[in-house]
Amino acid sequence: MSADRDIPSEIDVERPNAARIYDYFLGGYHNFEVDRVMAERLRDLLPSAPLFMQANRAFLRRVIGYLTDQGIDQFLDIGSGLPTVGNVHEVAQAINPAAQVVYVDIDPVAVHQSKEILKGNANATAIQGDARHPEAILEHPEVRRILDFDRPVAVLLVSILLFMTEDEETMRTVRVLRDALAPGSYIAISHPTDDDLPQDE
Repeated sequence: MSADRDIPSEIDVERPNAARIYDYFLGGYHNFEVDRVMAERLRDLLPSAPLFMQANRAFLRRVIGYLTDQGIDQFLDIGSGLPTVGNVHEVAQAINPAAQVVYVDIDPVAVHQSKEILKGNANATAIQGDARHPEAILEHPEVRRILDFDRPVAVLLVSILLFMTEDEETMRTVRVLRDALAPGSYIAISHPTDDDLPQDE
């Protein structure tokens, strides 16, 4: 397992990390023992958690395949976690090697590990950013370097809006992102629900 290579000393690898737990449930290898232990505790508490994460990743892959088939070659993935198994650049660049991808996450650990994973990929990068501040994301130099907002861009908000607890804040974020996009762009959103879960979960 290679998650601990070149991790800066200021990053506490003894604490579980949500992005790495997600990676573990997806069958990735960018996680530590502490993440795997916490993941199994989560599975004990909520047995459907791995299935939800796997279904969400399957949705993401379908979305990227569809959008790439529509000619979209620029992707802004907000709340990305780690670009682990079957993520945006992997799917999009398999179809179109020139596809451009920017991953955005609030967690510095996830961003650092994302940059490590993406080394050597000139068409993909990761930045630290907060979905509650979409203007800062849109104006970030790395976002502007990789993405051309005069052409269509796909913005991905996959299981991220649930972390925004104020409706007005959520609507404002989506509105700001929408208004920044050229005609022909897309916004893809997924959101969890417990409607179909067994009552004992």
